[in-house]
Amino acid sequence: MRLLIAVVLLLTAPWPSSAQPLAPASPVATLSAAEMEKFLLDGRIVKKKESSKGVTSAYRVTLSDGALTHDAQVQNVDIAKPYFDVGPKKSEVNFKDSYRYNVAAYRLAVLLGLDNVPMSVERNVEGKPVAMTWWLDGVMDDGDRKKKKIPQSNPARAADYYNVMFVFDELIQNRDRNQGNIVWSPDSKMWLIDHTRAFRLGKDLQTPASLNRVERSLFEKMRALDRQAFTASVGKTLTKEEIEALFVRRDKIVQLFDEKIKSLGEDKILYTIR
Repeated sequence: MRLLIAVVLLLTAPWPSSAQPLAPASPVATLSAAEMEKFLLDGRIVKKKESSKGVTSAYRVTLSDGALTHDAQVQNVDIAKPYFDVGPKKSEVNFKDSYRYNVAAYRLAVLLGLDNVPMSVERNVEGKPVAMTWWLDGVMDDGDRKKKKIPQSNPARAADYYNVMFVFDELIQNRDRNQGNIVWSPDSKMWLIDHTRAFRLGKDLQTPASLNRVERSLFEKMRALDRQAFTASVGKTLTKEEIEALFVRRDKIVQLFDEKIKSLGEDKILYTIR
């Protein structure tokens, strides 16, 4: 399967970005998924820059294989606590914050036909297992976009992507979606990043009221998601319990939308991204 690297084509994006490259990227039009994966796994780290955003000590590196130079995010957080105060008036039992979930989120996105979760692979850096994630150039996180009052170039398309996010986050039970890990390209394509606090064991939906519409292809692939194929794809990035909880949530999401379609009709519930 050939994978168009839209992130490379965004290097000449027209809006100001908080994600400028550390080093000039080599001119690349397309890479296959296998080529991109090999680059992330084997690329030599030639520069490192600490991140000023986020709370998981992620940092940015420049990778090179001699022909291609591109940046990646490195995340090595791997915390498990029986109880954790997440924020004011909010706590979580069996709290986990792990780089593994970035890899699992990408692999799930591929199975669901989503192209807006950047590739993330597991490798060792400085003696530690990490998630090495393709760096998105020419994008802006939602917080910066709102602070600078930059409107969406295609509001209808942006709304379509929000519905994709709502479904994906319910499926993986993401506990940390915020404006910093929603990023936009200038054409109103939403990229979903940083999933280290996802894949919880809860089997109930968090915010079913947000599930009003679902992208047609995503719905079909989610319904058809095969447990054996999924388990093989995610490997050791998820436990059996985490996989079991995800499939329980999958069934509830599918049932919810089936009921909405029966009540309101497909044209009100299913759509294709514009």
